[in-house]
Amino acid sequence: MSEIKYSVFDKPLILESGESLSRFQIAYQTFGTLNADKSNVIWIVHALTANSDPFDWWPNVVGHGEVINPEEHFIICANALGSHYGSTNALAINPDSGEKYYYDFPLITNRDIVDGFIHLQEHLELPKIKLLIGASLGGQQALEWAVKSPNSIEKLILIATNAKHSPYGIAFNESQRLAIQADQTWNEKRDDAGINGLVAARSIALLSYRTAAGYELTQEDNSEDLENYRVTSYQKYQGEKLIKRFDAFSYWTLSKAMDNHNVGRGRGGISSALAHVKAITTIVGIDSDILFPTSEQKLLASKIPNAHYKEISSVLGHDGFLTESAKVSGILLEILAN
Repeated sequence: MSEIKYSVFDKPLILESGESLSRFQIAYQTFGTLNADKSNVIWIVHALTANSDPFDWWPNVVGHGEVINPEEHFIICANALGSHYGSTNALAINPDSGEKYYYDFPLITNRDIVDGFIHLQEHLELPKIKLLIGASLGGQQALEWAVKSPNSIEKLILIATNAKHSPYGIAFNESQRLAIQADQTWNEKRDDAGINGLVAARSIALLSYRTAAGYELTQEDNSEDLENYRVTSYQKYQGEKLIKRFDAFSYWTLSKAMDNHNVGRGRGGISSALAHVKAITTIVGIDSDILFPTSEQKLLASKIPNAHYKEISSVLGHDGFLTESAKVSGILLEILAN
């Protein structure tokens, strides 16, 4: 198993908001061996609560003997700025004050997060990325990267993502943040502030990640009990599982980054921005996804030069990018073979 590495940057990172991080670090993991001409790099961009180990959260797609494997590829995944898993976030020490950021952590955007990734790419002296792949929030960041640094990416795969986050998606995220705010500990400067609110937030999020048919398939309850339903236990379990590995500050930060995602901002609009993408691009939609509906992926495919659209059929909604591993792997295999 690859160990987590850390790259520390003492040069300030100027954020899109006008604020800055005077010092920051990026946590990342690599798998496999970089070949002599550095032509086998696959960079995976993780989603909202994932980490820098895709072997952990994307099994049957990434791993030994899988379509993305360390025997053939040099795989890299970096933890996003603001996330819980080692990159600079709200629980890190602010070098300007000597104390943890907490509520003083600045608003960051996907563009800022990508700037952090590009700093790491340059530090590792990786001039070209053979394949950049991301889904959901990770897909937003991969797209931003392809617009911002078009000459560094050869192939691009965007799964269940969009060019600009929708009012519906923002409404879901705001509802989750309201749940965190309702926790009486949220205003306290402590690492576990808002943690019970995060349990409720996760329950709300699951409704956007799944579908009614998906719940029928996985949580149908034939018990005649008047109160204790299988699905209620499931919702609570998922929230309690999350708070063992994540914090409310990171959830808040990254949900905001998802909300303010707009590749067209400051670039003359979405169509103008997407025209800058030079990578050979594959867009993948999931037919039952209500959070990132296929209309959003079809828009990307229509505006990005050299883009192709593929669709996965699943009853499991947005989470299909994680659960439909065989279908995702089939698409990846085809792309990597060409």
